[in-house]
Amino acid sequence: MIVGVGVSLIAGVISAAIGILSGYIGGRFDLVVQRFVDAWMAFPMLIILMTMMAVIGAGMWQIIFVLSFSFGIGGSRVLRGVVISLKQEVYIEAAKAMGASTRRILIRHILPNVMPYIIIGFSGRMAGVILTEASLSFLGFGIPPPEPSWGGMISGPGRAYMLQAPGLGVWPGLALSIVVYGVNMFGDAARDLLDPRMKGGLGSYARVAKKMKELQVGSQERGSKA
Repeated sequence: MIVGVGVSLIAGVISAAIGILSGYIGGRFDLVVQRFVDAWMAFPMLIILMTMMAVIGAGMWQIIFVLSFSFGIGGSRVLRGVVISLKQEVYIEAAKAMGASTRRILIRHILPNVMPYIIIGFSGRMAGVILTEASLSFLGFGIPPPEPSWGGMISGPGRAYMLQAPGLGVWPGLALSIVVYGVNMFGDAARDLLDPRMKGGLGSYARVAKKMKELQVGSQERGSKA
Protein backbone atom coordinates (compact mmCIF):
# COMPACT_ATOMS: atom_id res chain seq x y z
CA MET A 1 0.00 0.00 0.00
CA ILE A 2 2.91 2.36 0.70
CA VAL A 3 4.21 1.73 -2.80
CA GLY A 4 0.73 2.09 -4.31
CA VAL A 5 -0.05 5.43 -2.68
CA GLY A 6 3.46 6.85 -3.13
CA VAL A 7 3.76 5.85 -6.77
CA SER A 8 0.26 7.12 -7.58
CA LEU A 9 1.04 10.53 -6.07
CA ILE A 10 4.43 10.93 -7.76
CA ALA A 11 3.15 9.56 -11.07
CA GLY A 12 0.23 12.00 -10.89
CA VAL A 13 2.65 14.93 -10.59
CA ILE A 14 4.76 13.63 -13.49
CA SER A 15 1.79 12.97 -15.76
CA ALA A 16 0.27 16.36 -14.92
CA ALA A 17 3.50 18.19 -15.70
CA ILE A 18 4.08 16.36 -18.99
CA GLY A 19 0.44 16.41 -20.12
CA ILE A 20 -0.28 20.05 -19.25
CA LEU A 21 2.93 21.45 -20.74
CA SER A 22 2.76 19.27 -23.84
CA GLY A 23 -0.90 20.05 -24.49
CA TYR A 24 -0.65 23.79 -23.85
CA ILE A 25 2.67 24.58 -25.51
CA GLY A 26 2.09 22.37 -28.53
CA GLY A 27 4.25 22.68 -31.63
CA ARG A 28 7.61 20.96 -31.80
CA PHE A 29 7.75 20.52 -28.04
CA ASP A 30 4.53 18.53 -28.10
CA LEU A 31 5.73 16.54 -31.12
CA VAL A 32 9.00 15.52 -29.45
CA VAL A 33 7.34 14.66 -26.14
CA GLN A 34 4.59 12.59 -27.75
CA ARG A 35 7.03 10.64 -29.89
CA PHE A 36 8.94 9.78 -26.73
CA VAL A 37 5.70 8.73 -25.04
CA ASP A 38 4.77 6.61 -28.08
CA ALA A 39 8.17 4.92 -28.05
CA TRP A 40 7.92 4.26 -24.31
CA MET A 41 4.43 2.76 -24.56
CA ALA A 42 5.37 0.62 -27.58
CA PHE A 43 7.46 -1.73 -25.41
CA PRO A 44 5.96 -4.17 -22.88
CA MET A 45 5.98 -2.34 -19.57
CA LEU A 46 6.90 -5.39 -17.49
CA ILE A 47 10.02 -6.01 -19.60
CA ILE A 48 11.10 -2.37 -19.24
CA LEU A 49 10.51 -2.43 -15.49
CA MET A 50 12.44 -5.68 -15.04
CA THR A 51 15.35 -4.25 -17.03
CA MET A 52 15.42 -1.03 -15.02
CA MET A 53 15.20 -2.90 -11.71
CA ALA A 54 18.04 -5.20 -12.79
CA VAL A 55 20.19 -2.13 -13.51
CA ILE A 56 19.49 -0.05 -10.39
CA GLY A 57 18.90 -2.95 -7.99
CA ALA A 58 15.94 -4.20 -6.00
CA GLY A 59 14.45 -2.18 -3.14
CA MET A 60 11.38 -0.25 -2.09
CA TRP A 61 12.67 3.20 -3.09
CA GLN A 62 14.02 1.86 -6.37
CA ILE A 63 10.68 0.32 -7.31
CA ILE A 64 8.86 3.53 -6.32
CA PHE A 65 11.14 5.50 -8.65
CA VAL A 66 10.76 3.06 -11.55
CA LEU A 67 6.99 2.70 -11.27
CA SER A 68 6.45 6.45 -10.81
CA PHE A 69 8.40 7.21 -13.97
CA SER A 70 6.64 4.53 -16.01
CA PHE A 71 3.06 5.23 -14.88
CA GLY A 72 3.65 8.99 -15.02
CA ILE A 73 4.61 8.86 -18.68
CA GLY A 74 1.70 6.61 -19.59
CA GLY A 75 -0.87 8.77 -17.80
CA SER A 76 0.16 12.03 -19.46
CA ARG A 77 -1.70 11.25 -22.70
CA VAL A 78 -5.15 11.72 -21.16
CA LEU A 79 -4.29 15.07 -19.57
CA ARG A 80 -2.75 16.29 -22.81
CA GLY A 81 -6.02 15.71 -24.64
CA VAL A 82 -7.97 17.54 -21.93
CA VAL A 83 -5.62 20.53 -22.05
CA ILE A 84 -5.80 20.73 -25.85
CA SER A 85 -9.58 21.02 -25.65
CA LEU A 86 -9.43 23.49 -22.74
CA LYS A 87 -7.04 25.93 -24.37
CA GLN A 88 -9.56 26.48 -27.17
CA GLU A 89 -12.21 27.69 -24.74
CA VAL A 90 -13.38 31.30 -24.83
CA TYR A 91 -12.21 32.17 -21.32
CA ILE A 92 -8.67 31.03 -22.14
CA GLU A 93 -8.64 33.23 -25.24
CA ALA A 94 -10.01 36.10 -23.16
CA ALA A 95 -7.27 35.65 -20.57
CA LYS A 96 -4.64 35.75 -23.32
CA ALA A 97 -6.21 38.89 -24.81
CA MET A 98 -6.09 40.58 -21.39
CA GLY A 99 -2.36 39.94 -21.21
CA ALA A 100 -2.33 37.07 -18.71
CA SER A 101 0.98 35.24 -18.59
CA THR A 102 1.32 31.58 -19.47
CA ARG A 103 2.06 30.76 -15.84
CA ARG A 104 -1.09 32.50 -14.65
CA ILE A 105 -3.24 30.76 -17.27
CA LEU A 106 -1.85 27.36 -16.35
CA ILE A 107 -2.29 27.86 -12.61
CA ARG A 108 -5.58 29.78 -12.52
CA HIS A 109 -7.46 28.29 -15.47
CA ILE A 110 -5.94 25.05 -16.79
CA LEU A 111 -4.92 23.28 -13.57
CA PRO A 112 -8.28 23.63 -11.73
CA ASN A 113 -10.11 22.21 -14.74
CA VAL A 114 -7.82 19.19 -15.10
CA MET A 115 -7.72 18.46 -11.35
CA PRO A 116 -10.73 16.07 -11.51
CA TYR A 117 -8.91 14.04 -14.16
CA ILE A 118 -5.77 13.99 -12.01
CA ILE A 119 -7.78 12.66 -9.06
CA ILE A 120 -9.48 10.06 -11.25
CA GLY A 121 -6.09 9.03 -12.62
CA PHE A 122 -4.73 8.68 -9.09
CA SER A 123 -7.50 6.34 -7.99
CA GLY A 124 -7.47 4.35 -11.22
CA ARG A 125 -3.69 4.06 -11.28
CA MET A 126 -3.27 2.66 -7.78
CA ALA A 127 -4.66 -0.80 -8.55
CA GLY A 128 -2.29 -1.21 -11.49
CA VAL A 129 0.64 -0.06 -9.37
CA ILE A 130 -0.15 -2.57 -6.61
CA LEU A 131 -0.46 -5.43 -9.10
CA THR A 132 2.73 -4.45 -10.93
CA GLU A 133 4.71 -4.21 -7.70
CA ALA A 134 3.41 -7.61 -6.62
CA SER A 135 4.36 -9.09 -10.01
CA LEU A 136 7.89 -7.68 -9.85
CA SER A 137 8.35 -8.90 -6.27
CA PHE A 138 7.04 -12.33 -7.26
CA LEU A 139 9.62 -12.50 -10.06
CA GLY A 140 12.42 -11.34 -7.75
CA PHE A 141 12.83 -7.83 -9.16
CA GLY A 142 10.81 -5.96 -6.56
CA ILE A 143 11.06 -5.50 -2.81
CA PRO A 144 13.51 -8.02 -1.32
CA PRO A 145 13.08 -9.72 2.08
CA PRO A 146 12.79 -8.89 4.93
CA GLU A 147 10.63 -6.01 3.63
CA PRO A 148 7.02 -7.21 3.41
CA SER A 149 5.47 -7.59 -0.03
CA TRP A 150 2.48 -9.64 -1.08
CA GLY A 151 4.22 -10.78 -4.24
CA GLY A 152 7.30 -11.77 -2.26
CA MET A 153 5.19 -13.66 0.27
CA ILE A 154 3.53 -15.66 -2.50
CA SER A 155 6.82 -16.35 -4.29
CA GLY A 156 8.88 -17.15 -1.18
CA PRO A 157 7.22 -18.96 1.74
CA GLY A 158 3.96 -19.40 -0.13
CA ARG A 159 5.54 -21.38 -2.95
CA ALA A 160 8.10 -23.21 -0.79
CA TYR A 161 5.50 -24.49 1.69
CA MET A 162 2.51 -24.70 -0.62
CA LEU A 163 1.55 -28.23 0.45
CA GLN A 164 2.54 -28.04 4.11
CA ALA A 165 1.03 -24.59 4.85
CA PRO A 166 -1.12 -23.38 1.93
CA GLY A 167 -2.24 -20.36 3.93
CA LEU A 168 1.20 -18.78 3.46
CA GLY A 169 0.35 -18.26 -0.20
CA VAL A 170 -3.44 -18.10 -0.07
CA TRP A 171 -3.82 -15.26 2.41
CA PRO A 172 -1.40 -12.82 0.71
CA GLY A 173 -3.07 -13.56 -2.63
CA LEU A 174 -6.51 -13.05 -1.12
CA ALA A 175 -5.43 -9.79 0.52
CA LEU A 176 -4.00 -8.59 -2.80
CA SER A 177 -7.23 -9.41 -4.63
CA ILE A 178 -9.41 -7.67 -2.02
CA VAL A 179 -7.29 -4.51 -2.01
CA VAL A 180 -7.18 -4.29 -5.81
CA TYR A 181 -10.93 -4.85 -6.02
CA GLY A 182 -11.56 -2.17 -3.38
CA VAL A 183 -9.28 0.32 -5.10
CA ASN A 184 -11.00 -0.32 -8.43
CA MET A 185 -14.40 0.27 -6.84
CA PHE A 186 -13.13 3.48 -5.28
CA GLY A 187 -11.80 4.58 -8.67
CA ASP A 188 -15.17 3.92 -10.32
CA ALA A 189 -16.98 5.89 -7.63
CA ALA A 190 -14.52 8.77 -7.91
CA ARG A 191 -14.92 8.85 -11.69
CA ASP A 192 -18.71 8.88 -11.43
CA LEU A 193 -18.60 11.59 -8.79
CA LEU A 194 -16.16 13.92 -10.54
CA ASP A 195 -17.09 13.34 -14.19
CA PRO A 196 -20.75 14.16 -14.95
CA ARG A 197 -20.47 12.43 -18.32
CA MET A 198 -20.30 9.04 -16.60
CA LYS A 199 -23.94 7.99 -16.30
CA GLY A 200 -23.76 4.32 -15.45
CA GLY A 201 -21.79 4.02 -12.24
CA LEU A 202 -22.12 4.41 -8.50
CA GLY A 203 -21.57 8.15 -8.03
CA SER A 204 -23.99 10.95 -7.25
CA TYR A 205 -23.96 12.25 -10.82
CA ALA A 206 -25.26 8.90 -12.03
CA ARG A 207 -28.09 8.97 -9.51
CA VAL A 208 -28.94 12.58 -10.40
CA ALA A 209 -28.96 11.74 -14.11
CA LYS A 210 -31.23 8.76 -13.49
CA LYS A 211 -33.62 10.86 -11.41
CA MET A 212 -33.72 13.61 -14.03
CA LYS A 213 -34.48 11.06 -16.72
CA GLU A 214 -37.36 9.66 -14.64
CA LEU A 215 -38.76 13.16 -14.11
CA GLN A 216 -38.47 13.91 -17.82
CA VAL A 217 -40.29 10.72 -18.77
CA GLY A 218 -43.02 11.45 -16.22
CA SER A 219 -43.44 14.98 -17.53
CA GLN A 220 -43.77 13.71 -21.10
CA GLU A 221 -46.39 11.16 -20.04
CA ARG A 222 -48.43 13.81 -18.23
CA GLY A 223 -48.18 16.08 -21.25
CA SER A 224 -49.40 13.36 -23.59
CA LYS A 225 -52.36 12.58 -21.32
CA ALA A 226 -53.31 16.25 -21.17
